[in-house]
Amino acid sequence: METVVVLGGTGNEGPGLALRWAKSGKYKVLIGSRQAEKGERVARELNAKLGLDLIRGASNEDAAREADLCVLTIPYSAHATTLTDLHDVLQGRILIDVTVPLKPPKVSQVYVPPGGSAGQEAQTILGPGVRVVSAFQNVGMAHLAEHESNIDCDVLVCGDDKGAKAAAISLAEAAGMRGIDAGPLQNGIVVEGLTPILIGINMRYKVKGAGIKITGI
Repeated sequence: METVVVLGGTGNEGPGLALRWAKSGKYKVLIGSRQAEKGERVARELNAKLGLDLIRGASNEDAAREADLCVLTIPYSAHATTLTDLHDVLQGRILIDVTVPLKPPKVSQVYVPPGGSAGQEAQTILGPGVRVVSAFQNVGMAHLAEHESNIDCDVLVCGDDKGAKAAAISLAEAAGMRGIDAGPLQNGIVVEGLTPILIGINMRYKVKGAGIKITGI
């Protein structure tokens, strides 16, 4: 059974994803945090929801050492620093980057970072030894927390390695969603840019879970 590690998994998206992957029974799940104690606390809280002891917590670095798949769920403001700190331990692994480059306070406006997208910047920082995939940006936190049901939202997966994209699509399916191959990592510029658009839609229409569905497949 593969081990999936949610790096920075104590924030908004991380706990919901970890909960769903643990519940699926298809993965061993670790929650990583800058502080091991925080990762352990969130793991205990998620296990209490599950009624089973399925998730473990650790520091980001210790968790990454055990990973087959790493999923990065952190704010863009911490993106470069976190990846630089974890550069060595991530080598040889798949990294699924969930980061969206938002620029507060205008979080409903698209911001294109200097490197094109967060996923491309991650690949530049980590180098060719890490297979970076961009995915899960367009799934609302409220939906992830409702772990008893599937989510009526597609996950657009961008990456330059077919095997890494297939792994991300399997993670999407295990979390109760449909994964769609959305092309190379460069296309993540558009996929990441959809998130501030969805935030704006949520605000204007007073909803919590605007998402993306691909028709015709």
